[in-house]
Amino acid sequence: MVNGLDQEKVNNEGSENEARSDLSGDAETKQNFLRIKKFHFAMLLFFVVFITAGITTFALAFGNDEPAVKIIKERAEFSKLYDAYDTLRNSYYTEIDEEKLINGAIDGMVESLDDPYSDYMTQEDAKSFHESISASFEGIGAEIQSRDGHIVIVTPVKGSPAEKAGLKPEDKILSVDGKSIQGMSTTEAVALIRGEKGTKVKLSVVRGNAEPMDVTITRDTIPIETVYGTMMEDGIGRVQITNFSDHTSDELVKVLEDLESKGMKGLVLDLRQNPGGLLDQAVKITSKFVPNGKILFKVEDREGNVQEYPSEGSGNTDFPLVVLVDKGSASASEILAGAVSESAGVPLVGETTFGKGTVQRAEDFEDGSNIKLTTEKWLTPEGNWIHKKGIKPDYEVAMPEYASLPFIDPEDELKLSSASEQVKSAQKMLKVLGFEPGREDGFYDDKTEEAVKEFQKDHSLEQTGILTDSSTVELMTAVRDKMTKDDPQLKKAVEVLKKELDK
Repeated sequence: MVNGLDQEKVNNEGSENEARSDLSGDAETKQNFLRIKKFHFAMLLFFVVFITAGITTFALAFGNDEPAVKIIKERAEFSKLYDAYDTLRNSYYTEIDEEKLINGAIDGMVESLDDPYSDYMTQEDAKSFHESISASFEGIGAEIQSRDGHIVIVTPVKGSPAEKAGLKPEDKILSVDGKSIQGMSTTEAVALIRGEKGTKVKLSVVRGNAEPMDVTITRDTIPIETVYGTMMEDGIGRVQITNFSDHTSDELVKVLEDLESKGMKGLVLDLRQNPGGLLDQAVKITSKFVPNGKILFKVEDREGNVQEYPSEGSGNTDFPLVVLVDKGSASASEILAGAVSESAGVPLVGETTFGKGTVQRAEDFEDGSNIKLTTEKWLTPEGNWIHKKGIKPDYEVAMPEYASLPFIDPEDELKLSSASEQVKSAQKMLKVLGFEPGREDGFYDDKTEEAVKEFQKDHSLEQTGILTDSSTVELMTAVRDKMTKDDPQLKKAVEVLKKELDK
């Protein structure tokens, strides 16, 4: 999946470089004729390729109505590109795929921007991109981005195989099924990670300064259900928005109506692990909580022109609101958090957000390929650019240390005399759950084996003293359930909300 805040569509003179022999008379005339033909062919090819990307745009940029062909001829900066293309087409030792060469050239231009949020997608990649904001897709369910040559997880999708396997924001994926993905674009990495439901993929992942570990994940259908609502005690509702997709606003309306029918007096809006999504959805949802006319956010273009986006909603004042954020809250989540904080005085609880302050738009080419590019930066209502800095909450609350423990691969077998980072992680998990492993240094001794047996007995598993398969999955699930139950950030949000209710 591609990470980002996306606006919905807003809309040669060939160098042959070959060995030359002396020419004279008719032979020289014939050679000149061939050169002219090749020049015309190269110019025709360039025209065909770039007309699909929007020749009209170039014409408008130059402020005249000259024919597109003439404009192309005046673009001298492309002469090296034409020369390189002709050299490869004419002189490479095997036949080349011309379409692949053109795609590579465009991809290279976009990659040279060194912007993890701008990307070129072939027809197949573009199809996957559109699927990622539709009803569902098949894969592991993790939002990723390219950063400093690494593929980094922004956040796993709620309930996805990636979340169940223990993947966390900031985890770096080093390889997929043994193939290194260092230096790959997000699109290239997604193509390797995604796959049919029921198939497995092995990722080599590193968390922080820990040793890299392999984790095998079984792909599944990833539904794009984005809003989850529950009623807690004392009339407090909790709504979690996992991302901003096509129907998120409509989903939220239904969930809020349901909670209000059950007597909701106050709301905790949970944006943790929400990587963002569609801008129009963020605007609709944020307007529900910000009074009409108040600024939601601002957009600044490359010329420094700033456009303000005011709320077009009434602002929901029927109940107090507290918003939960963390380092996995990015892009559209940050727009919402910044707007309710600065324009509606809503308290933020949790951790400093991810820090993505740019806006992207996607352009589809006629052949089905697609280019997603950063077009502006967005600012909070008070004019703050949060890019790479994030939004600091009013109440900073960290999650417990065990919430960031490295995952354990269920396909591995941890047993007596094993020694590894995965054993260390297992020992820490056992201790958190109340099963004393005796040590936490990564060596699997008799005491650790006994703790595993006690855990297996408590969870109606075969008491082998070996951590593998279902025992490993059950251990990680138990830790995740404990984290959900303990959740100090949610508890703080409820505390703050109750104070608002008592006013």
